[in-house]
Amino acid sequence: MLSKKCQYALHALLYLAELDKGASVTIGEIAGTKKIPKKFLEVILLDLKNSGILGSKKGKGGGYYLKQSADTIRIIEVIRLIDGAVAMLPCVSLNFYASCGMCEDEHTCSINRLFGQVRDETLKILSGNTLSDLVNGSLSKKLLT
Repeated sequence: MLSKKCQYALHALLYLAELDKGASVTIGEIAGTKKIPKKFLEVILLDLKNSGILGSKKGKGGGYYLKQSADTIRIIEVIRLIDGAVAMLPCVSLNFYASCGMCEDEHTCSINRLFGQVRDETLKILSGNTLSDLVNGSLSKKLLT
């Protein structure tokens, strides 16, 4: 399940991607429009800025803007940045592996195999879609193929 922080990050990025290219927006505008608590949004946008996804300008006309093109920002990158692991179980995570401590042999564990498949399909979908896909509504075509 995505954390509230990750959901807010995706909504903020979608809002920025829907604007004119290069337009900068204040935290207050994003928070008000998307109904995200402003203090929480500040932390989220700073994380996205530190990762290189966003840039910021100070002063009049300042705010946050997409530093990368929306068609290069993969949804999986945002989720991993904000939430970390994508896998539902730690024992099937590719980047954040930890033993679940429940089975004697993960290689023969049917639960591990099932959730490994869930992870693989999830990664395929999230890696194959970008912020631009969210803006353009082209997700449904990608999900059906």
